[in-house]
Amino acid sequence: MRLAIKEASRALGLTAPNPAVGAVIVKNGLLLAKGYHRAPGLPHAEIEAIRRLENRRWKIGDRSHPKLLTPNSQLPAAGSTLYVTLEPCSSHGKTPPCTGAIIAAGISRVVYGARDPDKRHLGRATRILRKAGIEVTEGVLAEECAALNAYWNHRNTRGLPWVIAKAGMSLDGRIDSPPHRRWITSTASRKEAMHLRASVEAILVGGGTVRTDDPSLTIRGIKLAKNHPQPWRVVWSRSGKIPKKSKLLADAHRDRTLVFTGMTLRKVLQELGKRGISSVLIEGGGHTLGEAFDQNMVDEVRFFIAPVIQGGSVPAVGGRGRGSRAPTIQLTDVIHKKIGSDVMVSGRVLRKQRNRL
Repeated sequence: MRLAIKEASRALGLTAPNPAVGAVIVKNGLLLAKGYHRAPGLPHAEIEAIRRLENRRWKIGDRSHPKLLTPNSQLPAAGSTLYVTLEPCSSHGKTPPCTGAIIAAGISRVVYGARDPDKRHLGRATRILRKAGIEVTEGVLAEECAALNAYWNHRNTRGLPWVIAKAGMSLDGRIDSPPHRRWITSTASRKEAMHLRASVEAILVGGGTVRTDDPSLTIRGIKLAKNHPQPWRVVWSRSGKIPKKSKLLADAHRDRTLVFTGMTLRKVLQELGKRGISSVLIEGGGHTLGEAFDQNMVDEVRFFIAPVIQGGSVPAVGGRGRGSRAPTIQLTDVIHKKIGSDVMVSGRVLRKQRNRL
């Protein structure tokens, strides 16, 4: 299962709106094949491993010895065990259900880690496979397997993407740079922020940020897999007055830009969830971040704090704050990390706190 987890980790960031999944096939204690889900619309991890087994070419010295298969074998996977990080899919989407392929391949035993959080599928694969005479073992390294797809699990259980609030600010909590200085935080912090962008499926800003800063919201300056997608760029604008020459509407990634007007922020996030987007990074501005906190939509915080005091009129988090009836937002699992000359403070919003609202 740890090898299957390693396979799944190769798919991180490449499979949205699907989960990252890895699989290996073993027989008589020897590894026969492995695979992972490479991209939406392509074969799932189980199918990838089965196909690799059927099409493999033996190498001299390979422990997966060809004597395991006689020339008369009709099913290369017959009598083998499949290890997979997530409960196999049992419904027909862009690809056929994996349960059918597993049964057809002649696999004798299936071991999986995390259960599918979707209530329509939860436990269904187990019933289908057992009915076909296949032995099924559930919950092996379940927590580690579930952690691979924490955002996807969240969307499937709550109908909303996981929301990360990000800001780069001065020590006095301001995000508007003075005229002579474009950046508040250090180069190291901005590189870390790029890695953060690369870890999510969408980046959201308010219309005011687009009009004032004209951001590109692209991933720059870090190494990525060639097929790593550009995250969706989402603009929440009450007025809808977005300049047509804005980078978000005119650059090479303009087809990855979504503009929402006449909707509450909660409705926008619900719509993103319906589109299969599991994680959203809210980068600003202060009004948008304030609204996200006021409406209790934030799950995680990543604040980069520079050792400068600059004054300014734009706070990192606006909104009603203490002027509303909402309690003070508290974080858990807090981490303080020095990055360059700055300090990054990260943590998760207390679940108990969110449920109370």
